[in-house]
Amino acid sequence: MALAALTERQPLADLAARYQLATAQITRWKLQLREQAAQVFAEAPAVLSAAPDVEPLYAAIGRLQMENALLKKNAGAVPVAQQRALVQAADPANGSVQARCQALGLARSSFFYQPRGESARNLELMRLLDEEFTDHNFKGVLGLRDHLRLAGRAVNEKRVRRLVRLMGHEPVYPKPRLSVPGQGVTPYPYLLRDLPATAPNEVWSTDITYVPMAKGFLYLAAVLDWHSRYVLSWQLSNSLDVGFCLQVLADALRHAPAPHIFNSDQGSQFTSLAYEQALLTAGCRISRDGWGRATDNAFIERLWRTVKWEHIYLNPADDGRHLHQQLHAYFAYYNHRRPHQSLGGQTPAHVYRTNPTFNHNHIT
Repeated sequence: MALAALTERQPLADLAARYQLATAQITRWKLQLREQAAQVFAEAPAVLSAAPDVEPLYAAIGRLQMENALLKKNAGAVPVAQQRALVQAADPANGSVQARCQALGLARSSFFYQPRGESARNLELMRLLDEEFTDHNFKGVLGLRDHLRLAGRAVNEKRVRRLVRLMGHEPVYPKPRLSVPGQGVTPYPYLLRDLPATAPNEVWSTDITYVPMAKGFLYLAAVLDWHSRYVLSWQLSNSLDVGFCLQVLADALRHAPAPHIFNSDQGSQFTSLAYEQALLTAGCRISRDGWGRATDNAFIERLWRTVKWEHIYLNPADDGRHLHQQLHAYFAYYNHRRPHQSLGGQTPAHVYRTNPTFNHNHIT
């Protein structure tokens, strides 16, 4: 399951429906595999071939009986998704599905229940919400609800709030206690207020955006060079964990020298200790947007608008693999063949090549 979540580029809702599990459980397994892959795939110890004594066997039976009694007593504390997985993994020779469910105190109807992904109506609403939020990121739940109603979609704020949270969108508006950092987060100032980037690899920035598909959605992260608008690297993920953000950063550093300044927003992925250590190890000065200031990272926000309006909304992908192929082709076009007015009609790749350390084999 964890391998499928890492490699198949499918929305978690689809994987949960296919394997009859909760999306939160799949996310936890995905993170555990990413952190413990070396141990998981290490060579297993040799199995002892000596026949066991009778007394240890009786002791093991007694221990199993006690554990079984404790399991029945505390079955209500175990999440239903984990109970379902235990029943599924048990050997059929040990009893029918009904017997295995009874041993765990799990109703058969709960075992055979198949989680459903988002409906076609909700996916359509999410697409419309994302389009409106891309244009007007100051709108909250009520503003987005009114926009949908004017477009002929009768929805209430409860549904809009749930879908907006699912997409990871947060409007830009004055919030209370903005100066209080999160627990364990190292504060870094915004270093680009009056410091324009005058050469490639002086300033990089990163961000994450929601990407709708014909069925489901994924998240897209990228690293952008400020001076040239060149997309150094990008990745898709079906969950908002720090792992794929670190992969995007590693891909960029593998093909280009580390920048003097690396800017991001104050999302939990970019303020994590792992991400901070990766930047400091590479020798970057860390810069972070001010709270509620989307314009501090305006160049990559503009990139998201360009990618969505020029490609994603016009060509909705069928699934994750199709989306990856489309974005691979579009970013090649964006970097090498799309002229920018802010660059005097030149392409990002042409401006980025003024750096003598540029790797011509990167993002063809």
